[in-house]
Amino acid sequence: MTWFKVLVAVAAVLVLWRLGWGVLRAFARPVAPPPEPGELRKVNLRYRCVVCATEVRMTLAADELPEPPRHCREDMDLVAPVE
Repeated sequence: MTWFKVLVAVAAVLVLWRLGWGVLRAFARPVAPPPEPGELRKVNLRYRCVVCATEVRMTLAADELPEPPRHCREDMDLVAPVE
């Protein structure tokens, strides 16, 4: 029974070792360069109209924080946090 406990412990150490190296390798990757000017970027923003409460979800934009869209002749309010 002791050899089984040792085998399980060695397997757990190997799994943790591989996970640790994977995390360290993920931190070592260089940051991707920013996209070219005019190229669309992924965003996750939600806007709500102050007049009629219509909501819009924006997933692509030319800037990281674009100007809010207009609805009912008013600027819409940002309701989702900027990440």
